[in-house]
Amino acid sequence: MTVTTTTTTTTTLNLPIIDLSSPDRISTANSIRQACVEYGFFYLVNHGVDEDFMKQAFEESAKFFSLPIQHKVNLNRKEYRGYTPLYAEKLDPSSLSKGDPKESYYIGSLEDATSASLNQWPSEELVPNWRPTMESLFWKILSAGKKLLSLIALSLNLDEDFFSKKPEAFLRLLRYSGELGSCAASAHSDYGLVTLLITNGVPGLQICKEKLKQPQVWEDVSHVEGGIIVNIGDMMERWTNCVYQSTLHRVMPTGKERYSVAFYMDPPTDCVVECFESCCSESSPPRFPPIRSGDYFSERFKLIYGSERDLKWSIKPKN
Repeated sequence: MTVTTTTTTTTTLNLPIIDLSSPDRISTANSIRQACVEYGFFYLVNHGVDEDFMKQAFEESAKFFSLPIQHKVNLNRKEYRGYTPLYAEKLDPSSLSKGDPKESYYIGSLEDATSASLNQWPSEELVPNWRPTMESLFWKILSAGKKLLSLIALSLNLDEDFFSKKPEAFLRLLRYSGELGSCAASAHSDYGLVTLLITNGVPGLQICKEKLKQPQVWEDVSHVEGGIIVNIGDMMERWTNCVYQSTLHRVMPTGKERYSVAFYMDPPTDCVVECFESCCSESSPPRFPPIRSGDYFSERFKLIYGSERDLKWSIKPKN
């Protein structure tokens, strides 16, 4: 969802902290539910992705983004995998800017051989340790993400493997130049189930808890050392009939170069998303019609990338 209106910025927000290693799964699930209802955002700690490895991953990410532009555009995005240059995206389609001043690199799922074969990789001569580092990063965050999805399922009184059975997973590396001016990533909500975000500590992320209220109030999200920032996406909001929030967020430039890793976990393309019975009633009927996940994503990405058709959702799911 994208909403453009007058905005004001207030203080730093204190988001809930969820311990993924806690043995009390019911209590953890209840804490996740409260965080999803109140904020749509929370921190995840003790998740298994250690800080030394993340430092190495950010160093490798920086090596790629520092390559001459010709090396990078040789890997331009195909089938939603590869490089996207500055201004290639406009997350807020109503914005008058030419695009968001960030560059990124997409890596598709490694779980499925067909999907993995579509990934693009820079040559070992240019960045020798890049591919093994990013593959390791994918598996580490995927492991944490699946544990999280099972707890979210518990929080909704669903079978633990409801979401984690076969999620579509994408890893995205991002670089923001830090140049002051317009939004580094314009206001938007994510489209899938959940996003797991790791940053290099440079601030800039802001959220707006009440996206329909005017004027919008934006609050800074602080960096928690060793923590992963988690936010709910539109698919989860639709499934829960807005019980769980898909929160509006953006990245503002701070004058410092900023790196982040976003890990998207989404429903399979052929999944039909419709309101859970436990999240609707006679007094609170379903707000959204049922929709096939792949159809929803295709429409949303058309708004970001225009008429381009190289969407990940054109890939047929494995039978």
